[in-house]
Amino acid sequence: MKEVRDYISENKQRFLDELIELLKIPSISADLSFSKDVLKAAENVQMRLKEAGCDIVEIHETAGYPIVYGEKIIGPKLPTILVYGHYDVQPPDPMDLWNSPPFEPVIQKTKLHPEGAIFARGACDDKGQMYMHVKALEAMIRTSQLPCNVKFMIEGEEEVGSDNLAIYVAENKKKLENDIILISDTGMIANDIPSITTGLRGLSYVQVEVTGPNRDLHSGLYGGAVANPINILAKMIASLHDENNHITIPGFYDKVEELSKEERAEMAKAPFDLEAYKKALDIESVYGEKGYTTNERNSIRPTLDVNGIWGGYTGEGAKTVIASKAYAKISMRLVPHQDWKEITELFKNHFESIAPKGVKVKVTPHHGGQGYVTPIDTIGYQAASKAYEKTFGKKPVPQRSGGSIPIVSLFEKELGSKTILMGFGLDSDAIHSPNEHFGVWNYLKGIETIPYFYQYFTEMNS
Repeated sequence: MKEVRDYISENKQRFLDELIELLKIPSISADLSFSKDVLKAAENVQMRLKEAGCDIVEIHETAGYPIVYGEKIIGPKLPTILVYGHYDVQPPDPMDLWNSPPFEPVIQKTKLHPEGAIFARGACDDKGQMYMHVKALEAMIRTSQLPCNVKFMIEGEEEVGSDNLAIYVAENKKKLENDIILISDTGMIANDIPSITTGLRGLSYVQVEVTGPNRDLHSGLYGGAVANPINILAKMIASLHDENNHITIPGFYDKVEELSKEERAEMAKAPFDLEAYKKALDIESVYGEKGYTTNERNSIRPTLDVNGIWGGYTGEGAKTVIASKAYAKISMRLVPHQDWKEITELFKNHFESIAPKGVKVKVTPHHGGQGYVTPIDTIGYQAASKAYEKTFGKKPVPQRSGGSIPIVSLFEKELGSKTILMGFGLDSDAIHSPNEHFGVWNYLKGIETIPYFYQYFTEMNS
């Protein structure tokens, strides 16, 4: 692998420049006004896969945004790795909280990234981590070190639920046949504490709408006489948790797996500094479900959070009005065995049942997905562990994540393949938030580590 490492070192500035070019494209899949930019990002990925050395690169149309497929097949008897990633990004709002424009990437030094970090929307989630795989492939092909077959499936709708990816996978099982799926859309504990994500939470995402009077009303003439949808919505949302921050939806916990004391003790061995955690977030205390630690609350326990709430007058100055409608977006992170469609229905039934007679309630499901757990006794996990150990100099820690990648469980169902989650970002990289960034060191370390996974996985399958 010396040739691969040398190639990466010699081309690292170009690797950075190419990523920055991709990050300049505002490929926001949730906003139709950016549809041309999303398509431009797909074309950029297509071009870079061709340049990296894929023999076949295709843009496959879907009912939404296209999927970029690429492959390099060097031997029918060799194992095949399928790389998944996405080129779409979250909206950058609120814009005024960015220190630099979200689609004008800059490299700045930080306490955790003294060598510099790339600040831009999508830097870590997922353009930077997806692009590591493109450059790792290039390094292996250019140095004649590619040991197995590789396929790429890069989509443009991950941030809006991947609905069309499910259709694509079901219709292209033969094309997508593989021995293992490799994804870098997660993180690790710290630059000096590598870790591999072994579990993901599921997701149910809904929008709720509360309607009161048939028009906005004068708060002096009507206040106190009719239901105020914003007041009602606030009360309904507040009732979704009890005094112990336990979710109050009937049946919500019926299928939640309770980990044993032994399993929880193993989890507790992962390094975690609570004081540093609070300091990084500028909070006096942590908050969450009673009886669980911070790391348990954000990984093995389900949650319910309001992601946005609005209604009435929010402009400058005062306007004394009772709004006709109030809205909120709510996400529920789920643990293995909780079915997201079942949870969505439980939420809908409960939320409608607690509405007072003075209002009407509408619950609109957006998207969701199942949770996933990766066994650590598989060849794929062992190959990933050896790869991290080789480049970081220490064995990685298995860690469950609080995030969701809904298509992982779909892949296993449709393709019969296990997924390995090799993330190189940090929790502090502000994904989905203003000032998202990805360390230059992490980006290059990922490009260096991925080829070792290919090598070890191939050796273990021989």
